[in-house]
This record gives sequence, C-alpha cells and structure tokens, in this order.
Amino acid sequence: MAENKTQPTDVSVQEFLSAVEHPKRREDGFELLEMMRHITGQEAVMWGPSIVGFGSYHYKYETGREGDSAAVGFSPRKANLALYGLTYGPDADRLLPELGKHKTGAACLYVNKLDDVDRVILAEMIRTGYKHVMESLHTP
Repeated sequence: MAENKTQPTDVSVQEFLSAVEHPKRREDGFELLEMMRHITGQEAVMWGPSIVGFGSYHYKYETGREGDSAAVGFSPRKANLALYGLTYGPDADRLLPELGKHKTGAACLYVNKLDDVDRVILAEMIRTGYKHVMESLHTP
C-alpha cells in the first residue's frame, strides 16, 4: 500500500511562516499558529512542505488504507488560508453559517483572511474539530 505523501517534517514552522510572501497571509498564519497552539495544547509541526499541523491521529478506512495525519492545521496559500480538520466536528454545520465569509471543500475550510471571519466561532470550530478528530476519528 502506498505511503501517505504528507508526512511530518523537521522544517521550522517559524521559518516557513516567515517566508510566506503575502504580508496579510503571513500575519494571519502567525495568528493561527498561536490560536491553534493555545486551543489544542499541541506544538506546531510542518506536515509536508506547506501544512502547519497540530496533534496527529491515525485513520483506517474500510478499504484497508490507513495512515497518520495532522488533527487540525492550516496552510497559508497564495489564494487563501486553507484550514484542515475544522469541518469534521458535529457542530460544524451549525457553526459554519455564523463563521463569516468562507468556502468549503472536501475536507477543507477556505478563508481569504481572518478579518473575514468571526474569531470566536473560528476558535470554537478549532476546539470541536480537534476534539472530534482525536476522540472519534483516531484509531490507535
């Protein structure tokens, strides 16, 4: 079975975020770093070349595929901020309409900038997403 392409690395999160070209995306990245660190109680780890992750969980699909992934995280992309693990929680459907300007993908939440969203709602989504991933999706 193929190994997961996105693995934890030894790359410095601080150096990665400092190198983000877009000044607002860089500023938002550092804010998310502190917010997610505080909420999860985990230190940030780079997953692959561009994802800042907090905590990890093991997943196992019915197909037999399994691997490890960051419980929650983000990537400051050129076009937007991609947030991972926040739409899994049982409260996500209730919280998303209150969040502010955003888009969703298969497993991602996309925001242009943090000023577009309610930070209290975002913090709650981080909290509930992280808890759900670690307590319900994690399969040791």
